[in-house]
Amino acid sequence: MEPKIHPAATVTNIKSLIPVVLEMESGQYASWSELFKIQCRASLVIDHLSPKPSASSSSSSVTTKDTDKAKDKEVDDSWDRLDAIVLQWIYATISNNLLHTILKPNTTAYDAWKTLEGIFQDNKSSRSIHLMHKFSNTRLDGFSSVSAYCQQLKVLADQLANVGSLVDNERLVLQLIAGLNKQYEGIATILQQ
Repeated sequence: MEPKIHPAATVTNIKSLIPVVLEMESGQYASWSELFKIQCRASLVIDHLSPKPSASSSSSSVTTKDTDKAKDKEVDDSWDRLDAIVLQWIYATISNNLLHTILKPNTTAYDAWKTLEGIFQDNKSSRSIHLMHKFSNTRLDGFSSVSAYCQQLKVLADQLANVGSLVDNERLVLQLIAGLNKQYEGIATILQQ
């Protein structure tokens, strides 16, 4: 009987399944990690985002011990191969700067996952301050269209929500109005009322 091919081994282009590239500046960790976990669940490798399970306990008979050791080695080899696949997925969906930050020899997918989580979750306050500054200083003059300006404000509001600093709709609208240029002065006055 031929061995079954694991679903994770059939993934040929992880970037098509996880279209978000995690970058330090983008603040899209929550979106990236959720997409990544969904892919891991779908490919039956979600356990690789947790510590490696310990080997099974051995039995008392010698023949059973040898058989158990062979099975444990087979399971370990399979687990290590799948872990390498998940680690490749992580490396393929993050920016070069993050890759060089977390890349270490003999690491596991779990180690890389926890390192990225630490980078993005441990500095929420400073990221929040940085994003709030960007949000408050975004002006229409820096964009080619009103649509691009509105989209950027929405992206910044979403990034702020990802670090626990929610921007309510009223604040979003007020910032949108405050960033309009003189060309939209009349509309800004109407919108404020």
